[in-house]
Amino acid sequence: MSLLEAIILGIVQGLTEFLPVSSSGHLELGKAILGDTSLPQESMMFTVVVHFATALATLVVYRSEVSRVALGLWQRENNDEFRFSVKILLSMIPAAAIGVLFADEIESLFDRQILLVGLMLWVTGLLLMVADRSKTTSKDVSFSHAAIIGISQAIAILPGISRSGATISTSVLLGVDRNKAASFSFLMVVPLILGKIAKDLMDGGIHINEGQLSVLIAGFVAAFLTGMLACQWMIKLVRNAQLVYFSYYCFIVGTLAISYQVL
Repeated sequence: MSLLEAIILGIVQGLTEFLPVSSSGHLELGKAILGDTSLPQESMMFTVVVHFATALATLVVYRSEVSRVALGLWQRENNDEFRFSVKILLSMIPAAAIGVLFADEIESLFDRQILLVGLMLWVTGLLLMVADRSKTTSKDVSFSHAAIIGISQAIAILPGISRSGATISTSVLLGVDRNKAASFSFLMVVPLILGKIAKDLMDGGIHINEGQLSVLIAGFVAAFLTGMLACQWMIKLVRNAQLVYFSYYCFIVGTLAISYQVL
């Protein structure tokens, strides 16, 4: 992978992580279009690094909410901050369990599985279309909501299923306030990504050669900067209930991906 390709893919990750169009799916499509021939382990490493970049972008944009979560866990008092923190942790369990139990199977999904990406983009599009038609919502995220939203995040491990699209749509369909749905969706993935990095470091699963380092840095910087912009943009889009436009986009890109693979 060249530096230019890494920057392009980093921008793709930064823009699509917070938009409900599947960043992992777009990364796989981008790698295929650019003719990336990286080994599956190297390809997965790049994916993890650029996801780490957008996780840091989330921490910056939602720094006040992150402080609230950290304070709640630190004080461990039965207050709003602590309960919100527990809900975040509860939402992580399904995806964390899937990630640990099926790590090898998941890695194989990130090896230019274009047909799978196309089909799952159609699933994402349908979900967004249904959620966009839901009525105005005003509920807080409850503990049961957190568990259900966590299951949708676990399903979104599949490339082509938008994580933000699945979790925000699920929240809206459960009656959660759109602003709170967006905040919860973006915050709940940060511990998972940081945990994935920590686990790989402890297990010795991260091996970076000198030739790959510059590529990873370029992708990281591009993803972080564009992720900062996309995160703030997505908040406004969710508030204004414009998810349906992204469903059309998912249908188009999904169809193109399927056609690319089949024809």
